[in-house]
Amino acid sequence: MFEVRQKPEMVERALLVGLYFDAREENEASSLLEELGELVSTLGIEIADSVLARSREMHKKLLCGTGKAAEIVELARAHECDVIVIDNGLAPSQQREWEKLADLCVIDREEVILDIFAKRAQTKEARLQVELARMQYALPRLARMWGHLDRESAGSGGAGGGGASRGMGEKQIEVDRRLAHLSIDRCKRELEIVRKQRKTQRKEREKLETPHASIVGYTNAGKSTLLNRLSGADVLAKDMLFATLDTTTRRIELPDGQPLLITDTVGFIRNLPHRLVEAFKATLEESVLADFLIHVLDATSPEIEKFHQTTLKVLEELGALDKPVITVLNKIDAVTDEDILSNLERGFPDAIRISSLTGEGLPDLLKSCSRVLADRVQRQHYRIPQKRGDILNLLHKDAKVLSTEYEQNDILVSAVVPAAIAGRLESFLLPT
Repeated sequence: MFEVRQKPEMVERALLVGLYFDAREENEASSLLEELGELVSTLGIEIADSVLARSREMHKKLLCGTGKAAEIVELARAHECDVIVIDNGLAPSQQREWEKLADLCVIDREEVILDIFAKRAQTKEARLQVELARMQYALPRLARMWGHLDRESAGSGGAGGGGASRGMGEKQIEVDRRLAHLSIDRCKRELEIVRKQRKTQRKEREKLETPHASIVGYTNAGKSTLLNRLSGADVLAKDMLFATLDTTTRRIELPDGQPLLITDTVGFIRNLPHRLVEAFKATLEESVLADFLIHVLDATSPEIEKFHQTTLKVLEELGALDKPVITVLNKIDAVTDEDILSNLERGFPDAIRISSLTGEGLPDLLKSCSRVLADRVQRQHYRIPQKRGDILNLLHKDAKVLSTEYEQNDILVSAVVPAAIAGRLESFLLPT
């Protein structure tokens, strides 16, 4: 059966490489290389060294010139590295050329992210999405998996032996390609089934007319911690990139008594490979279908504006930017520099300052959620005959009952009522 090529199990040391081609890109390339370090560390790989290198032009063979590539390979050997990780995206042919030059495993940013996703996925849907993305990534790279057969043929002595070995390699490649296409088709079919199930679940949720918010933001901004704090959920929340990939939805109650479903979504990241945006579209659909978004920003990050723009760009690709957005500055308790606080105030004047860790600012966030949904509820007073148990059941089921009093054969009820059921209760309204 076709399997995605696995990197050596005992990969312990990595050389990180960031290539850029314009002097104006140096700061951005340096920032991305630092982020790559966090990604690689998430996989438990030791970083031996990192190198930021400029090439005057983009070369077809190795991205950079052969001289620069040779210097990088020598550095990797000097550090006894097991793998070279290049922050730029590598075409399959470029990856093969790098591995031929280095005689080491060479991977790019996309493969690192795919490996993290494979380790973090928990639900069936997330695992299928990861499997699909990995197979689509691996398919054009199958040839390098069988390069050892060509090397065997070179040393076999004689044209006949070489031809036989090469033929075996070519045959195995074709077998794997066919199996890969079958696996991709199977994965897509299974994903379609899972998505239909999600759609059914979503329709059931919509029948209840319960408002829905999605927590979005850059990875490691504190989204899962915020959901835990608001709902008492036990979503994995660690100080690492992509700590969790699976969406988690919890029900909370707003200050005005209105229920709210909140979903924690997968974190965004700069240069997220397009195939991963596509593969995780079903997960990110929660952002598209929510009534409003809670955009979480890490107030302690020196690159908060870049992360803000990255998230907005992905949301725009998903068609979710037309929704109301509540922006929150998380981890505000860790910001003590007055200049930084002033810059945050100027850059995000409407943002709510919170700390998911201490609970600071969360009441303001919940009030803001209530304001966004203000037109969805009404606070009303009703006189309901005791014999109308159906109306009482409706109120307790779909509204927030604030108080009840008994007066002769009637029940006086004060409740926060969703607009969806308000019309069915009009005949029981007490005059104002």
